[in-house]
Amino acid sequence: MRAPTPEPPAAVGVHAGLAYTLWLPLGEPVGGVVTIHGASSCKENHHDFARACRQAGLAAVAFDQRGHGDSADPLDGRVVEDVLTIAELLPAGVPRAVRGSSMGGYVAIQAAGPLGAAAAVAICPAPGDLLAAGLRSGRFTFAADTPALAAFLEAHDLRDAVAALTAPLFLLHAEADEQVPVEVSRELAPLARAPGSRLIVTPGGHHRSIQHDPELLGFSVRFIEKACRATKGSPLTR
Repeated sequence: MRAPTPEPPAAVGVHAGLAYTLWLPLGEPVGGVVTIHGASSCKENHHDFARACRQAGLAAVAFDQRGHGDSADPLDGRVVEDVLTIAELLPAGVPRAVRGSSMGGYVAIQAAGPLGAAAAVAICPAPGDLLAAGLRSGRFTFAADTPALAAFLEAHDLRDAVAALTAPLFLLHAEADEQVPVEVSRELAPLARAPGSRLIVTPGGHHRSIQHDPELLGFSVRFIEKACRATKGSPLTR
């Protein structure tokens, strides 16, 4: 018996040097989500989340950060600017949200304010000092403008960004994460003061275990959908 072929994205292309896939629901979208991968990853690793968004009535755009996948140029201090640029591909006039994992979680939190996001989801977000240390040690395999990216990381503290958020933040972290200690999210959670913010810590697991867990993926989609409906002024249906 042949397995069903997954539905493809509505559009695949390059925007301002950033390779992307765009996922659109049937009918008018409730909101739109920019999904941001982690260090040395790529947009395709988040297509399961994008498909789940589409099923929930959300548009989603996944993209390769600079230095990754099919995007041009080394990764540098434009990480937030790139999120705002790729968000231009989402349908106009709908609430927007961000969702990122690891380094992508850091970028999502930093970009949520400038984007005017209705919600932010961060999976095991890596703090800037940890990312900068990995960058300087040569642990990462992606192409980077190390001085520019390190300067950005050192100037944009994750705790300050969380404390400044006016949108609800959903933090998810595996207790046994071997790359980003769970204490990072436990320390960030009390700083997220927007109503509806929450933290889920799963027992055991590892750095990538939450990212594709169907139940937790569904939690993230519903969190974003609820925030977008509230922002849009529509009745909550889920």
